[in-house]
Amino acid sequence: MEEGSWVRQRLSSSFTAPGNNIHSGMKLGCAHNYVLCAVCTATICFLTLGISVLYLQGPPSPSLPPITLLVWVHPFGRFRPLPDCWEQYRIHGCTLTDDKDAYRQADAVIFHHRDISKGNIPMPPEPRPRSQKWIWMNHESPSHSPGMQRFDGVFNLTLTYRTDSDIYVPYGHLIPQVNSSRSLDQTTSLRRPVRLLAWVVSNWSESHARVSFYHKLRQHVNVDLYGRKGKPLAKRRETMLGLLRQYMFYLALENSQHTDYITEKVWNAVQAGAIPVVLGPSRQNYEHFLPPEAFIHVDDFPTAQELAQYLNRLMQNPALTKRHLSWRQSYSIHQPTFWTEHYCTACKVLRRTRGQTSEVHRLHDWFYS
Repeated sequence: MEEGSWVRQRLSSSFTAPGNNIHSGMKLGCAHNYVLCAVCTATICFLTLGISVLYLQGPPSPSLPPITLLVWVHPFGRFRPLPDCWEQYRIHGCTLTDDKDAYRQADAVIFHHRDISKGNIPMPPEPRPRSQKWIWMNHESPSHSPGMQRFDGVFNLTLTYRTDSDIYVPYGHLIPQVNSSRSLDQTTSLRRPVRLLAWVVSNWSESHARVSFYHKLRQHVNVDLYGRKGKPLAKRRETMLGLLRQYMFYLALENSQHTDYITEKVWNAVQAGAIPVVLGPSRQNYEHFLPPEAFIHVDDFPTAQELAQYLNRLMQNPALTKRHLSWRQSYSIHQPTFWTEHYCTACKVLRRTRGQTSEVHRLHDWFYS
């Protein structure tokens, strides 16, 4: 078979979007998650992704009763000013507080898993106020979320990056654009990558599949390493994007492989115009979030050597590289602000679902599924 033909066959697969599966029984059917835009190219129609429905819906009606949401503890113990949901996201009727004295009056309480998982942070007293909802918030992977079993039946709603969460806030998502002046293609046209491949990693463990893969890949292609085991790099998003604009490819390797666990590593590369080389869930899962040609999956190649050969070939063949970049003219990108957007999105969903009750059974089993 001609070199690269197998990859091209994979790139011809369709771009599908996931639906949202709500624990409380509310489900958004996949058929409602696709919105065709007015303009189509010869090979790609602009699709409104199911993962974007949460953001594309208008704000709840001002006539709906207001919500008071209590943030039980700031994520990772780092205080951040709470947002004005109307000012920042045009979401009506949301009062956010971190004052535990407001517990009895709060309509809902949001808990960040990492901070309550070890039992160091006391939970609110039982019984909880009538109709009050507890929200389990977690953006770590199942492999890095210990102690979930003790919370079976405790929470009413989930807020995670998984598409089947009650309150869904991904690390990023694409927004179809008819006006190319607002598309990612503007990033592509302005940059001139002069380097081949980079990887930025802070959480280094020889037991991780990504570290094992890196050792194999670097035998066949030069990888510029930054972070704990490489060159120092300031922990600022602007610094990261500036670095990635210098590279044609970026290793977006997740610390563990789980459903929908596709983090800022991918979205930063997309934002900067670098082609992400991904290790995480399956290619099919990534295609729920990105067009199939927007990334290169390590599983597309039987060996790390063949992947290295393909990357070198792309670097020397602009026409072939264009296949991985042309989709950008049809989309822009949104990356949420942690954690302000999570709180305000939770408030929006709470207002729409007021009066509905649910309970998250077998939290551990669901999150690992």
